[in-house]
Amino acid sequence: MSKDLKDKAISIKGKDYVLVADRVIYFNQQYPNGAITTKLLTTPDADRVTIIAKVTPDFATPERFFTGHSQATWGDGMVNKTAALENCETSAVGRALAMLGIGVIDSISSVDEINKATNLEKANTPTLDVECPKCGNPLVEGKTKTGKTFHKCSTNKYENGQSFGCSYVNWDPTGKETELKKRGWDNPITVEDYEAGNY
Repeated sequence: MSKDLKDKAISIKGKDYVLVADRVIYFNQQYPNGAITTKLLTTPDADRVTIIAKVTPDFATPERFFTGHSQATWGDGMVNKTAALENCETSAVGRALAMLGIGVIDSISSVDEINKATNLEKANTPTLDVECPKCGNPLVEGKTKTGKTFHKCSTNKYENGQSFGCSYVNWDPTGKETELKKRGWDNPITVEDYEAGNY
């Protein structure tokens, strides 16, 4: 069995990841003189818990070790409602094992970290009470890197340079820019002046 554990990988968002459980099993089989230890860096009842994991492949050379940190916020996502501490520890161990090179295929990130990022992205993307005119699914609000607001279909996803789902996007959800252009103005006044009726 190779150290990357490619045969154990699962695909998430087009990338292969290895579960922490498979990394731990591999470590215990391949490094019988090693150890995995964890330490809580915050109090267990802190709003956000932080854990460091330390992986020592061989006690004969204790100066050679690998670490991984993780944070979890109580109540953030389904698992962290009741098990933020356990989830945090698992992620820290997964990162430490990845630093040793166990289970690294496309990324050091664990499945838990990918899920955390996905849940945060979903939480920060408000669903609107408006149906997509193209497919009927709900619209969501987003912002460009420059801060411009847009509305898109909730099924519209952009990953690895490719777009998936419904292609509907409204780059002018307020209609202000469209109204100015209808009147033959490209940008003779600011949107603020237009809203205030100063035109």
